[in-house]
Amino acid sequence: MSAALALGDDALVLSHRLGEWAGHAPVLEEEVALANIALDLLGQARTLLSLAGDEDELAYLREERAFRNVQLVEQPNGDFAHTMIRQLYFSAYQLPLYRELASGRGPFAPLAAKAVKEVEYHLDHARQWTLRLGDGTEESHERAQRACDALWRFTGELFRPVEGLEVDPAALEAEWLQSVEDVLRRATLRVPERPRAGGWAAGAGRQGLHTEPFGRMLAEMQHLHRSHPGATW
Repeated sequence: MSAALALGDDALVLSHRLGEWAGHAPVLEEEVALANIALDLLGQARTLLSLAGDEDELAYLREERAFRNVQLVEQPNGDFAHTMIRQLYFSAYQLPLYRELASGRGPFAPLAAKAVKEVEYHLDHARQWTLRLGDGTEESHERAQRACDALWRFTGELFRPVEGLEVDPAALEAEWLQSVEDVLRRATLRVPERPRAGGWAAGAGRQGLHTEPFGRMLAEMQHLHRSHPGATW
């Protein structure tokens, strides 16, 4: 199921990226918060990938070109502002998506109904940090603005149709833009310019084309499983 792979890969890859903060978060409270968000996403990924096949094989034995996640979630953590803006962009997309899926009768409805409350927290967490960083010190504002500008070009891919996903991409994009633009303006951050009539700039992650950092991340994520094939706890 193409949609299950796409959404499952989004959650799996972002979960791993957030897990990379373990032992490196700026304060203990954020160590716990990021770990909890990563675990929420991992739970979503397991459910979604199990709809498409064996979750372990799909996570650990596929090659890079077989992954269908958007390029946004695979972007490196960078500094803390970069991580929070990436989370803001993604959660602001995931929340209306899951609300729409939860209201239907499709195969994703049970997962989406459970995940909505998780994603509400993810978005609120990212929103609060965006406000603090954007309207904070001169340096925090500058770092947050750099993150907004650098990641903006990856967001257009979120609104491309996915086979088997019965949602209206245009309505999803409109809700996302309203949500994100409101937060950025309140945070005194400049909203990056939308592309002109040719559409958004990036990317092709849904087609299996990924950015350079993804290959390194995937090798790390799959290393243990591939090193000990067939091993069990």
